[in-house]
Amino acid sequence: PVHSFKKLKQWYQRRVRGYNFHFILSKPPNHYTNLPFDYHHPSNFLLILLQLPSNTFTTYTTFLFCSYNNNQIILPKKMSRTSILFSISDRVGVLEEYLSVIKRHDVNMTRIESRPSKNSNWDYDFFLDFESNPDNQDKVDGMLAELRESGVEVTKLSEGEIQKGVSQVPWFPRKISDLDEFGNKTLEYGSELSADHPGFTDEVYRERRRVITEIAQTYKHGNPIPRIEYTPDEIKTWGQVYSGLKKLFVTHACRQHRYVFPLLEQNCGYSADNIPQLQDVSNFLKECTGFTLRPVTGLLSSRDFLNGFAFRVFHATQYVRHHSTPFYTPEPDVCHELLGHAPLFADPDFADFSQEIGLASLGASDEDIEKLATCYWYTVEFGLCKEAETVKAYGAGLLSSFGELEYSLSGKPELRPFDPFEACKVKYPITQYQPLYFVADSFQGSKEKMRHFAETLERPFSLRYNPYTQSVEILDTRDKLVNLANTIKSQAASLSSALQKLKFLD
Repeated sequence: PVHSFKKLKQWYQRRVRGYNFHFILSKPPNHYTNLPFDYHHPSNFLLILLQLPSNTFTTYTTFLFCSYNNNQIILPKKMSRTSILFSISDRVGVLEEYLSVIKRHDVNMTRIESRPSKNSNWDYDFFLDFESNPDNQDKVDGMLAELRESGVEVTKLSEGEIQKGVSQVPWFPRKISDLDEFGNKTLEYGSELSADHPGFTDEVYRERRRVITEIAQTYKHGNPIPRIEYTPDEIKTWGQVYSGLKKLFVTHACRQHRYVFPLLEQNCGYSADNIPQLQDVSNFLKECTGFTLRPVTGLLSSRDFLNGFAFRVFHATQYVRHHSTPFYTPEPDVCHELLGHAPLFADPDFADFSQEIGLASLGASDEDIEKLATCYWYTVEFGLCKEAETVKAYGAGLLSSFGELEYSLSGKPELRPFDPFEACKVKYPITQYQPLYFVADSFQGSKEKMRHFAETLERPFSLRYNPYTQSVEILDTRDKLVNLANTIKSQAASLSSALQKLKFLD
């Protein structure tokens, strides 16, 4: 798209208020590398600098780098990513041989990793990332064709739109640190409020949201989650929500939530006058089920959000809803995350069920992602479950909403037994109470149903999560299947031994 210089400047000044912009014309510097855009334009370049407050680490930061010619600003094409996975034998010069194929096709490789292969031939698995866009897709396809002609079995993962008539698998994270890629891919930032948001006209609140989301934006896997010093107003808002919901939990929340909640009060500082820190809650959940929390700036796409579940990671916001409406929020906030979601992730069966949805989302088509996101909506967010002769709530959207928590169990809405094959087809409203809720017999049963549902999705490979390396393995060779079978055999032997000892004790 082409914009006039004046219009673009006005757009940025409206988009990020309170900052000064500096527009500088320059030639493309040779020392800029690994930029996220294609810069092959025979023109001058416009470097837009964003001036930050003086109390930050840097005074200026690059906001945009784009072409400028004849008083027109040409925004660069966004680069997407293609990853390929393949195994090669251990012989002299073999990697150089395959890398020369990449060089011949003039494809820009941004990352290469190697791991010992899971097969019995002492091979090595290689993971390569490339930059790609519609203009150089022929080069990438030509490179893959030549690799396959040389006898290499290549699995291709593509980020971006799926081309019709072309067989490809959407890119997905292979290890837990790959979730860092989602930090800057939110659909909405926490500081960007719509006109109907309760805090839209509150400049103090908007600035506070901006500060908290910037903290989340810089987070990387392996680092401690930054602690937020919440203000008295934020703690007061939390306290109102906390005290009101806690009374309803006794009669409306499921047994698993009621069991875990006191443990969170004892171990993580849950109370009406204290907002728990994500790191403390994450540590507690990891000890219980291996689930962890990581901060996020705002709403992720369904694909990215569900992909996190595959690694037992829940993306959580840290900001607090606006104080003028403590019992309503148009988007997830820390009250929703810690009062609704967190307690259930400490339950092993619920954690397993959530991970099944996540594993099914890895490499799934856009159509299947929509189905999985709908199943997530009717379970993790707005699910009900049987408890003896009654029905209780376990969905976080219910457990963090006074009105809908009471409404869901009032007898007014329609209730159906949970079936992912049926639930995935039902459209749901976002801005009103649900007219329909699905009721689970048990989390264990829901997990088995979801696993069976996932097997029907169109995906050219099967996956296994390795909890030791916190990575996913594509089960695409006989040797990998044999290794998996041996692992299951060893676990079965341990189970048999434990059963024998229990029988002896009885």
